[in-house]
Amino acid sequence: MNKSITQATQNDKQISKSIKRFFTRFHVSSALKASNAYKKKGVPVMEIFQYLFLLIFSNRSMYMNLITGRNTPDFAKDTVYRFMKMIQINWIRFTTILSARIIRDAIFPLDSEERANVFIIDDSMFERNRSKKAELLAKVYDHANHKYLFGFRMLTLGWSDGSSFLPVNSILLSTENRKNCINEATEVDKRTVGYKRRKLSLEKGTQAMLTLLDAAKKAAIPAKYVLFDSWFSSPRTLHAVKSMGYDVIGMVKKTPKMFFRYNGEDMPLTSIYNKNKKRRGRSRYLLSVMIDVVKDGEIIPAKVVYVRNSLSYDAMTAHTAVVFTRYMILSLESRESNDNRSLGELFLYFSDEMSDIT
Repeated sequence: MNKSITQATQNDKQISKSIKRFFTRFHVSSALKASNAYKKKGVPVMEIFQYLFLLIFSNRSMYMNLITGRNTPDFAKDTVYRFMKMIQINWIRFTTILSARIIRDAIFPLDSEERANVFIIDDSMFERNRSKKAELLAKVYDHANHKYLFGFRMLTLGWSDGSSFLPVNSILLSTENRKNCINEATEVDKRTVGYKRRKLSLEKGTQAMLTLLDAAKKAAIPAKYVLFDSWFSSPRTLHAVKSMGYDVIGMVKKTPKMFFRYNGEDMPLTSIYNKNKKRRGRSRYLLSVMIDVVKDGEIIPAKVVYVRNSLSYDAMTAHTAVVFTRYMILSLESRESNDNRSLGELFLYFSDEMSDIT
């Protein structure tokens, strides 16, 4: 038993050292201060943040740590709660600054000049079905499951060089439709970051996306393209992103309500497709044509590529089997790394010696 406790303590110390090296290398403390995360007195912000960061590696919540007396901080839990509720902290700026430093100092020097770096925009459900009193809680439509859920849409901006992926910043979107809003926002000072954060959460995703991109651009994160799915691909959004200095690669909705200029005539994508000759055979690429994206008299040349968007059931089944195999390997490695009985005969000999001693 003592050996297990000693091993757990050594693991905690090793993890703590690794985290401290990361914090020192990328100056996490200065990134917090630049994001208005500092206190004039009391427990330093860095200590609270580091404690929250290490919680995930202890496999226990803050409450359980306090109950068991293990990994207990030198401050009360209310100190942590007050820190997380500080409305002046600009968390978008913090994650943007930190990701920019990691990209600039650790990843970018490893890339060649020919590699194209990209930003990736996507949204996912942030469910809070049991949190009936959560601030700005809303009924949000889940496009994957085709039903309404309680929670938020987490709009995320990421960066990739084709080999590594880093999250840059994000915003929890509520809803601009008051009928779907369950709880209103708390009244806060309009001069604070907290007010701006709440205001941004009520904007449309396409507008919030531009705010996240602008923060990444100000941090000088290197990227040439912005990637997103059809939900963001409108002429207005394409022009807005282009005006920020980025080209766009994205899927486009096949809808009769969205028009593009082709051969001097505005028409939907389906009409453009019908006016052209397609490739023969079972090629995945059916058609590629040049069009103009027009908005308020401004024109952006673009290429539209029509592809076959079908998935083989056999391919999906094979993919699932591969994922299962990966999980089996990770599960086995985790068990054999932590369970002393996986040592085989050595464990049995050790157990016999312990029984003789006791």
